[in-house]
Amino acid sequence: MSQTVNIPGTIMLDGPMATKGYPLNKMCYSFNNAAARNEFKEDEEAYYEKFKLTEDQRDAMRKRDVIAMLEAGGSIYYLAKFAGLLGLSVQDVGGLQTGMSTEEFKAFLVKQGEV
Repeated sequence: MSQTVNIPGTIMLDGPMATKGYPLNKMCYSFNNAAARNEFKEDEEAYYEKFKLTEDQRDAMRKRDVIAMLEAGGSIYYLAKFAGLLGLSVQDVGGLQTGMSTEEFKAFLVKQGEV
């Protein structure tokens, strides 16, 4: 029997969340392809429909709200593809997740390496 671990401030991507986020993650995975990135840029709404995103997922995408995307079942590994489309680095997303600026998050990472 599996047990869900609650880590404060962490959005867990367990089985139910992965199922919930499947359309969003599948769409973000498609961004590996340049033609898909161009198709998205040409008509985002049509692209959301193509992958059957839920309204919550569409709203998170429209707002470019990475935290809401995670809450809608997005996997950070797939969302990184979308973040790249927006010109965001992994450190930018880490800052968003923790409520820090990118520079604060980078300094935090460096400090963790000193321990």
